[in-house]
Amino acid sequence: MSLRLCLVACLLAVALASKDSLKPSQWLNPSELENMPSLNEITWERLENTPLQRGAQMVDQIYHVAHIKHDLTPNFVPSASNIPVRIVKANGKSVEAKLNNYVEKARALPGFGDDEVTIVLTGLPQTTPTIKKAMRKLEQAYMQRYNLQEQQKSSQTQEQRQQKYKDYDYTSSEESADEWKSARTNSGDLIIIDLGATLTSFKRYAMLDVATTGEMIGHTLVELVKDADVPQQIIHLIGQGIAAHVAGAAGNEFTSHTGQKLRRITGLDPAKILAKRPDTLIGLSRGDAEFVDAIHTSTYGMGTPVRSGDVDFYPNGPNQGVPGAKNVIEAVVRATRYFAESVRPGYERNFPAVPANSLKQYKNNNGFGKRAYMGIEADFDLEGDYILEVNEKSPFGQRTAAQKQNYYHGVHQQLNL
Repeated sequence: MSLRLCLVACLLAVALASKDSLKPSQWLNPSELENMPSLNEITWERLENTPLQRGAQMVDQIYHVAHIKHDLTPNFVPSASNIPVRIVKANGKSVEAKLNNYVEKARALPGFGDDEVTIVLTGLPQTTPTIKKAMRKLEQAYMQRYNLQEQQKSSQTQEQRQQKYKDYDYTSSEESADEWKSARTNSGDLIIIDLGATLTSFKRYAMLDVATTGEMIGHTLVELVKDADVPQQIIHLIGQGIAAHVAGAAGNEFTSHTGQKLRRITGLDPAKILAKRPDTLIGLSRGDAEFVDAIHTSTYGMGTPVRSGDVDFYPNGPNQGVPGAKNVIEAVVRATRYFAESVRPGYERNFPAVPANSLKQYKNNNGFGKRAYMGIEADFDLEGDYILEVNEKSPFGQRTAAQKQNYYHGVHQQLNL
């Protein structure tokens, strides 16, 4: 017991010595340090069963102690042969692969890369219903997007099809299998690199070597362009949570080998990086692709408060979690749910946002300003921080009148903070 108290005293002394670099609200007292769980004691199930505020505080405490002590050095790099990959075609059929052979299998698919290629890096293991549902919604949204132009029932008018999508119950847990089977067109390819499947414990997640893992994935992107003849202009790389930073590292690796940048990288609630090497700059940031956008849904929870892209969206402002999120896991995957909603036909502009640096400033301006759209419709000329309000339940977007959207769309200014 005396040894533990000695350790607590040492940690507190280090924290106080470093207080100039921390906000007073981030200082930890001896009781908090003593009761703080170890990485081995934190599980995904525990985080999902812990109330949002307590879970956010727990992750935040680990983050700050780790960065005060500099004692967490990343040491986990999953093997390329252990990272599952699924290549999903527009007709809903998928090809199973691994990171070390998915390019070869993609190249063999008829019509692969004829249109846009979306690559999703998962950042959480799909071991809970919340995470599974978010990824399922994202995949379904892309199937609808890629299959909108041609339907078997060609007698339907465009207006009828749009009304059908609008009336579809996206909140239902029942899936309409016939919706996906009826499609015939090849208007895009979806690749899901399930990095999250290797993060079976919170400790693995915390100790992930973002830079090395990103380099490994970046090499496959080079192969995709050179060996599978996929133009980098049609590649959209999406990273979830910690995988948002992996995506940034992959984009940098791709550029270093080709001299070109990926078209777009999107970060879905970029995470706090718990383990990193001293004096090493890592993390998703502008310049990792031609356009980098980020959606922050747990800024003071598992997410990072650090600006991560050319444009950063903050639904309901920076907070521990967005409305309706009951725990930190749900808060993280809300970014995935929001983006999925924006991908669905007819919902592309469901998340209008304006420049602001807080929800208070947003409300003081009554939500008026230079209009932007969070999600798939984000303009590539956007810069700065944008705030918007969202609903607690699906549909999450608070879409405004179409004439206002058209008036503001494409006119943006950088927010100087």
